[in-house]
Amino acid sequence: MKWRCTWCGKPHAENDPPCDSCGHNTFEEAIVRQDETGQTGQNSQTGHSTIQTVDTGTTYVWVCSNCGRQHVKNNPPCARCGEHDLEKTEQNYEELETELQTPSWFEVAKPYLPVFGVIGIVLLLFGTGIISPSVIPGIGSPTPPDAPGDSSEAAGIDLDAVEAEVVEQLAAERVDGSPTIDDALMDYATYHNRVFIEDEYGDGSHSPERPSEFGVSCQSDLVSAPLSPLEDEINSYANAGEDELAADVTEVLVELESVTEEYDVASNGFDLHVAPDGTIYVFYAAC
Repeated sequence: MKWRCTWCGKPHAENDPPCDSCGHNTFEEAIVRQDETGQTGQNSQTGHSTIQTVDTGTTYVWVCSNCGRQHVKNNPPCARCGEHDLEKTEQNYEELETELQTPSWFEVAKPYLPVFGVIGIVLLLFGTGIISPSVIPGIGSPTPPDAPGDSSEAAGIDLDAVEAEVVEQLAAERVDGSPTIDDALMDYATYHNRVFIEDEYGDGSHSPERPSEFGVSCQSDLVSAPLSPLEDEINSYANAGEDELAADVTEVLVELESVTEEYDVASNGFDLHVAPDGTIYVFYAAC
């Protein structure tokens, strides 16, 4: 015969209170179920033993009235919040089954969907070129300041086309061993030419950047400076077009390269920008 606690329902082998679970001092006899033959523990047809079960009755837990933590014993205070009021409650296994259910991937990811959406939009903007990766610190070259004047077109002259023509003319002028155009130095020259013109005509809110920010590999030997403005302003080339302006810029750079030969220059870059008053500025960088 087995016994159970009348308070918490825990089964015990002997009628020997108090209960080692809740400390209650009263036990009652547990009910032993019998098989259909009225015999306990043996099947009447096969003679084999049958499983005996003991109905231990309703199981109770003590729930903290403040935080809801469940306790197996009525042993205040609450282990979580320190509350002394524990309420006797019938054990409910439905909530446990719900907690044991494995959540789907969507349920796990749902709180993070807005973050994934923002990341996707940013990657799309970078991929389409709407936003340059250089806006992220440590990625790409610094973005040149928006200096007064024009760097793409002025007085009907396509300045980007002029720069491209200068690169071709310099390649034609050079022989083996002459400096070559370097993209990092071109970016470096563009940025610092804008900073120089911003100081001359604007608020001068930007400061020069280190060559390493542009990926320039020959930092210790770098030579850079804004060249004196060209003798003629941009309106003088309105009728002549891009070719004549490119020829004049090339002439200035070739003369400058001849001066820097003693420094064993291997690569260089330049930038062309027209100030608001039409003055043409060229910035040169070499190493």
